[in-house]
Amino acid sequence: MATMADVARRAGVSIATVSHVLNRTRPVLPVTRQAVLDAIDELGYTPNTLARSLVTSRTRSIGLAVSAISNPYFTEILQGVEAGALEHGYGLLIADPHDDPGHERKVVRLLHERRVDGMIIAPSAAPDALLRYLEQHDVPTVLLDRLVDAPAGSGFHYDQVCSENTAPMASLVTHLAERGHRRIGLVAGLPGLSTTAERITGYRHGLARAGLPYDERLVAHGGSRTEAAEEATHRLLSLGAPPGALVTGDNAMTVGALRALRDRGLSVPGDLALCCFDDFSWADLFTPRLTVIAQPSKEIGATAVRLLLERLASPHLECRTVRLPSAFVHRTSCGCPEGVAHTESPGTGIPRKGPES
Repeated sequence: MATMADVARRAGVSIATVSHVLNRTRPVLPVTRQAVLDAIDELGYTPNTLARSLVTSRTRSIGLAVSAISNPYFTEILQGVEAGALEHGYGLLIADPHDDPGHERKVVRLLHERRVDGMIIAPSAAPDALLRYLEQHDVPTVLLDRLVDAPAGSGFHYDQVCSENTAPMASLVTHLAERGHRRIGLVAGLPGLSTTAERITGYRHGLARAGLPYDERLVAHGGSRTEAAEEATHRLLSLGAPPGALVTGDNAMTVGALRALRDRGLSVPGDLALCCFDDFSWADLFTPRLTVIAQPSKEIGATAVRLLLERLASPHLECRTVRLPSAFVHRTSCGCPEGVAHTESPGTGIPRKGPES
């Protein structure tokens, strides 16, 4: 079995240089780095990660805890985290907290017991126990997608990354109002999540911008789950004066809403216009194609890794919250024909409807 000394001899460098290439502990000239990597490949050298972790107290691993890993949005975030981690020589340990605060604390503890160097977590709607555990054990952590407020008197010191929510949601509602809709329903997410609160705020802003009143009967919580969203959509459609347009709060709930519409024999946009928060790979395969807000999922994951590695290198950095812009993807489920032009709305990165072609 090849050793680090064998790699150093083959590459014509010192053992220390091989170590710096493997551990990224010091800049190495590109030509030297490549010589070391070539020698590793030729000799089939495999670093002893366990031995190295005993010396450095680092395992070069990151714990990732996100719920509903099967959800396309979180799947893309996972891809961004994985790419960012591998780029810097880190592995991933992944757990699904199932949006359950008790299970969340359990899986985070298990990740911590496996001595990950830091964690990236999409917190539940009731994360107090999680935050207490992270604070008690001083675990370097980045929270993603769902922001949390620091508990009173806590030593909260976590970085956070998410997309913009309020202005993009407002743009969907405004767009539907511009199409002539006056009763616009919302299938909202799980109460307690920052994403849910911010998107409801955006919904209300969009109504106000269009001069429409807020009617709480037109808001039904779909719990960020397909089945619950299907039930919520049926409740909205059963109102004495049902909505003529609908906005869904995430892609899982979009599927639930579409099921409810199918069950009632309603067509989109003929019977009801539909706009969605979250894009997914098959959104333009539906008939009609779905008009959505697309979040920069992979970029959110990659940014979370960058923030975590910066925190590991400099533990006393000021806490940072990074918001990334979302994009309006204009298709046809809102009732617009194909080929509608857009102009960029100043300051939000959200395109607004322009003249029809």
